[in-house]
Amino acid sequence: MVLIINFFLTWLIAAASLLITAYIVPGFEFDSFGTAAIAALILGLVNAFVRPIIFIFTLPLTIITLGLFLFVINAFMLWFVGVLTPGFLITGFIPALLASIVLTIVSTVLGLLVGKAA
Repeated sequence: MVLIINFFLTWLIAAASLLITAYIVPGFEFDSFGTAAIAALILGLVNAFVRPIIFIFTLPLTIITLGLFLFVINAFMLWFVGVLTPGFLITGFIPALLASIVLTIVSTVLGLLVGKAA
């Protein structure tokens, strides 16, 4: 039961983080909260299955850039989710890159707030 509650809480935090990011970053848009919730679910799946493969292939570049290339990987993952999710629009690489940075900050802050409240 606790696992199910944690899953839904994490999913809601991810969806809210995506919506807040869409409010902050121009060119990163959702049609509705439902679209953000679907995108959050797809993003979780992409991060679980696709991102580790991309990370391994780009590990030398990530090491050379001292980890900054991870933002590019995250931007690519967001773009990929945007392609897979109807109603989720990313207008280019720069909005995806900015959104990956903002999304990291927003989801961390929301996670800390919810973690402290729970």
